[in-house]
Amino acid sequence: MKRTAFISIVGRPNVGKSTLMNAMLGEKVAIVSNKPQTTRNRITGILTRGEDQFVFLDTPGLHKPKTKLGDYMVESAERTIGECDAAILIADAAHAPGEIEKAVISRLSAEKIPAMLVLNKVDLSNPGKLAETITSYAELFPFAAVVPTCALKGRGVSEVVDEAAQFLREEEWFFPGDEVTDQSERLYAAEVIREKILRLTSREIPHGTVVSIEEWHDEDTLLRIRADIYCEKASHKGIIIGKNGDMLKKIGTYAREDLERFFGTKVFLDLWVKVKEGWRDSGGYLRAFGYDIKSIK
Repeated sequence: MKRTAFISIVGRPNVGKSTLMNAMLGEKVAIVSNKPQTTRNRITGILTRGEDQFVFLDTPGLHKPKTKLGDYMVESAERTIGECDAAILIADAAHAPGEIEKAVISRLSAEKIPAMLVLNKVDLSNPGKLAETITSYAELFPFAAVVPTCALKGRGVSEVVDEAAQFLREEEWFFPGDEVTDQSERLYAAEVIREKILRLTSREIPHGTVVSIEEWHDEDTLLRIRADIYCEKASHKGIIIGKNGDMLKKIGTYAREDLERFFGTKVFLDLWVKVKEGWRDSGGYLRAFGYDIKSIK
């Protein structure tokens, strides 16, 4: 009998949610960086193992928003918790639960949502501190399982999947067995480009950028993509382009390499940089860039 479940992955920014999901799938479907608030949209990751299909939903990190984009990200994460069969709360192994974790636990308790706890980055903790952290969480919620991990190095990842199997129910799958995500190819390409900006630039520049795919031509042996990179200030545009276009070339080269691996074909990537001041606080711009929720005005 086939089994399935929708399982949200929730937690604060930069705790390893996307890294964990990619590791469980064995394929990169969510972008990652060492900067907080990398994930902006809910990303679906599908793992089919025998008769079991896990549908993991990677969510934006929960934080105190300062822009309308931040409002959208937090609302997306909170909405996802209530729409799933179960949740994986991922937290730092070296820290006791803070306000964000307690808020998630309160929501899980109020809506009677089963959950497991993943304590990530155990390589940066120690056995004594880990034991204290486990105890502090156990006092707040009856987690179905607690799994220490180092998602970046793959430690404990298979145990997370094994424990998540207890949330599966007998039901037909919602996705074909060979799918790993339901996000569109265009969205994936835009996110890969944004990931390279996150990795190569600093300060507010990466958080103030968004990528829009303007042209997409699949020519059998060559995929032609034209993308516009929008930033908030003219000075940011200059940094993204770089001296003699060097930074933009790096962004394009690294993005193209990832896209060629994912799509299995040669990719021609044409990038342009434009300025849209204050787009993160504009409902019109946010909707134009695909962040469409009714609460944004």
